[in-house]
Amino acid sequence: MSELLLELLSEEIPARLQGRAADDLRRLVSDALAAQGLKSGEAKAFSTPRRLTLVIDGVPAQSPAISEEKKGPRVGAPDAAIAGFLKGAGFASLDEATLIKDEKKGDYYVAKIDKPGRAAANIIAEVVPAVMAKFPWAKPMRWGAGTFQWVRPLQSIVCLLGGKVVPFEIAGIASGNATRGHRFHGVAQDARLRHDAPFAVKDYADYVKKLEAHKVRLDPAARAASISDQAHALAKAAKLQLVEDGALNAENAGLTEWPVVLMGTFDKEFLSVPAECLMTAMKAHQKCFSLRDAKTKKLANKFILVSNLTATDGGTQIVSGTEKVIRARLSDAKFFWEQDKAKTLTAMSHELGGITFHEKLGTQAERVERITELARQIAGSVDAEPELAGRAAQLCKADLVSGTVGEFPELQGLMGRYLAEDEHVDAKVSAAIEEHYKPKGAGDSVPTAPVSVAVALADKLDTLVGFWAIGEKPT
Repeated sequence: MSELLLELLSEEIPARLQGRAADDLRRLVSDALAAQGLKSGEAKAFSTPRRLTLVIDGVPAQSPAISEEKKGPRVGAPDAAIAGFLKGAGFASLDEATLIKDEKKGDYYVAKIDKPGRAAANIIAEVVPAVMAKFPWAKPMRWGAGTFQWVRPLQSIVCLLGGKVVPFEIAGIASGNATRGHRFHGVAQDARLRHDAPFAVKDYADYVKKLEAHKVRLDPAARAASISDQAHALAKAAKLQLVEDGALNAENAGLTEWPVVLMGTFDKEFLSVPAECLMTAMKAHQKCFSLRDAKTKKLANKFILVSNLTATDGGTQIVSGTEKVIRARLSDAKFFWEQDKAKTLTAMSHELGGITFHEKLGTQAERVERITELARQIAGSVDAEPELAGRAAQLCKADLVSGTVGEFPELQGLMGRYLAEDEHVDAKVSAAIEEHYKPKGAGDSVPTAPVSVAVALADKLDTLVGFWAIGEKPT
């Protein structure tokens, strides 16, 4: 039994594609080897921004020999049946088949086929190129004059079985035993060489050890844990609390091979903008984590960023550059918020006539009219005041025309609530504007306040009935 190590090094792979790609590589290669008779042990796959890695334990030295019999046509069968039998068995003539005597059913031919086992290296040399040729990337690309497609230009291939190179070639790149480390921190044997000069590996343990020495942490879970630990330590030192975000943590792990966490600051004047706007701007544009006061839970004017290198100046220039970009992004958010506050929700709702909900179901303004009538009728059944339910329904989609939601669509509903509170609208109406979108998924909460329930039901009933009416039913 031997260990198979496969690494596919390329230009940067988008973070959102890495996890799925690692799973696909593990599944496709394992299944293809098993189909060829190489039933192996545990298979593990990893990803970094520049590489996909697969390690499989317990790979047999060769596939098992196979002996099988295929029953053929009767003696005197049509020529077409005989020809098909010979082709399927790989025989040149009937002389290679075995004649079976059967007095009851008649004599017939049998093909006795003995297939010797094949060396694992030969099978792997066929399987890996075949898997890569049909790899299910969402958006593959070509480069140069070749026809091979990969998510980003391929740079090198490591393929070792029991420490020995499995030779094959893909897109003009021959497999070998050499890889590269971190683009900037890789340790070169000669100072004149580039930092990520290639280095040879012997097996998976040696591979992981040398990657770590060349500032590449292979396991994305380990990188995510490192980011979390560093971020919490910085937050604690500043007497602040990290705003947890697992998805953002995973994304940063997919953007870095050697994550280094730093802290930046933005002007306190931006804290007049709703916290969610600032948090969304920092997350969407710069992949930064937010911080808040541990006691008041209010947003602090500091943020956490993740760098992909250890800077010689301690990260001063990286933080300074990020702060400049963050300031520009937060200035945009502040501008949109102040522009939105200059209008009323009622004025915004009048602009919904210019937004098409669906070509067969009319505009958002027409939809709001339907939701309003439904909400008023439903109100009595859920112990809500019909007048408040109707008012909330009239305003529930108004923030769709706001500049803030135009910039950050994920804040629809929430921004409507903030704008309603700024206008001192009834608290029940303000809450319903945000909560009528709930539940947004299987794990989301449902509205419980009567007015919110009435508007949420009206919104969803209008959608269901509308799409059934135009023949667009769910499958």
